[in-house]
Amino acid sequence: MTRNTKPRSWADLAPLLVDVAMGRKPADLVVRNGRWVNVYSGEIVPATDLAIIAGRFAYCGPDASHCIGPNTTIEDAGGRYLVPGLCDAHMHVESGMVTVTEFCRAVIPHGTTSMFIDPHEIANVLGLDGVRLMHDEAVEMPINVFVQMPSCVPSAPGLENAGASLGPEEVAEALNWENIIGLGEVMDFPGVAANSPRMVGEVAASMAANKTVGGHFASPVLDRNFHAYAAGGPADDHEGTRKEDAMARVRQGMRAMLRLGSAWYDVETQIKAVTEDGLDPRNFILCTDDSHSGTLVNDGHMNRVVKHAIECGLPAITAIQMATLNTAQHFGVERDLGSIAPGRMADFLLVDDLDHLTISDVYARGQHVANAEGMCTGLPPYSYPDSAKNTINMKSDLTASHFDIAAPQGSETVKVRVIGVVENQAPTQALEANLPVEGEFVRGDIEADICQIALVERHRATGGVTNAFVSGFGYDSPCAMASTVAHDSHHMIVVGTNKQDMALAANRLREVGGGVTLFAKGKEKALVEMPIAGLMSDEASPIVAAKAEQLVAAMAECGCRLNNAYMQHSLLALVVIPELRISDIGLVDVRSFEKVDLFL
Repeated sequence: MTRNTKPRSWADLAPLLVDVAMGRKPADLVVRNGRWVNVYSGEIVPATDLAIIAGRFAYCGPDASHCIGPNTTIEDAGGRYLVPGLCDAHMHVESGMVTVTEFCRAVIPHGTTSMFIDPHEIANVLGLDGVRLMHDEAVEMPINVFVQMPSCVPSAPGLENAGASLGPEEVAEALNWENIIGLGEVMDFPGVAANSPRMVGEVAASMAANKTVGGHFASPVLDRNFHAYAAGGPADDHEGTRKEDAMARVRQGMRAMLRLGSAWYDVETQIKAVTEDGLDPRNFILCTDDSHSGTLVNDGHMNRVVKHAIECGLPAITAIQMATLNTAQHFGVERDLGSIAPGRMADFLLVDDLDHLTISDVYARGQHVANAEGMCTGLPPYSYPDSAKNTINMKSDLTASHFDIAAPQGSETVKVRVIGVVENQAPTQALEANLPVEGEFVRGDIEADICQIALVERHRATGGVTNAFVSGFGYDSPCAMASTVAHDSHHMIVVGTNKQDMALAANRLREVGGGVTLFAKGKEKALVEMPIAGLMSDEASPIVAAKAEQLVAAMAECGCRLNNAYMQHSLLALVVIPELRISDIGLVDVRSFEKVDLFL
């Protein structure tokens, strides 16, 4: 497998494609006797041949024998299904814990040949330079990796302080880069509704460049703010969790993106808008949003989402349309990808069983890139510069006293706000609890499943630590987990049942340059080093996946039974998704977008 080369112009390609279709020139590759999954007509066409030249389909029809020359490679599909390469419409490479290259290496065997990535995680740490690093790596991939320019850095101005700040000027600059496909998810939905200059300027610049504007309306309240948001320009949204969310977005002319990530299970409820209420599926799109390396290596990527959608009642070809043609049309790249049709890039899969999407071979741009054996090979590693590392800028090592929460004077118990984790969903609950006071300090309550949570500032060495409480992880023994992946400001989040382990975990991440670790009873039980911006490993995907599995096992040993609890942990600082979050300025009630006191 080779990295990407500069695409040929249509003026050069068209005569070549026509000549092959006419039989005047031989194809590079001919695939014979397949069952064509035609996402345009919604049918499966038997006994189909494909002829490919210069990485594109020249002929799709019953007999490509006239396209065969002495040097043409011939592949017998043997009646297998010919399926377009799968597209992930919205995702973050950084959530995979690996670089773009390693992410591609992991997902190509699962049939993903196009991704639309939003690198706003690295943008929150390294700013525009970080976006450029991932953009340049994406350009070199052997599959299509399009980049959306991050729109909200920080995600909620005034409620958090990230490592960088981007605005309309930076967006306008990036829109001129060759591989920028649009504006990334507009998370500041109150800013859109209020016509904030930042949001108006960024959306306007994207519209002027004829780029797609990504959406992110995280409130379950579909009031005038939602209608104003739709009027403001975002063209899609992946934050729905209910059937009525999907219906509301499609009715407003938006695409409803239904996600199945490592911890976000939002397809089953929303797909009922199609399977039960009969809405037109053309404006529904499948995506992953956030998948960590363990999921990618062991469970799959977009193939996993498509299979899940079929299990939820969709016809197989409809589910495939939602992961191919619908996505390509949404981003304005239908003439290049999303289908098996003349002129399109020859991104396709050979599939044995359509309902289970059993993939035997993967082709990208006419090149065989993977088979059923697993990880693709031949993709050289990609090196990040030293400037992208050593980003854990803490003032000093922490001690247990940094996690003290002083109680109001004279109190034996206190009533506090508690962040409540919701399994398999991004939103949290705003809970309340009465907690005991020991000496001068409030402590958590293991029996009531209430741990301490702390956000440690790691960008400017301010020494700031915000302390609060969280429920839902189920830890039942002395332990603490720390992570420098903390969407979206990416400070450090520490969750624990005792302050000593919290300090050890935090200091360990400072030592290794970022990542995620779990300590129990004073000993390190798991560590995933992520030296690139404190977000990504520079190791191979299988190695990272193994370390991630060790982390999951260590969390389970400490009593955690949540599905993919690491993903839940990493979102506890995301101050644009209700209801209650933590930031470097304190607790934030995302229903009202206000800082609130810990004590009630």
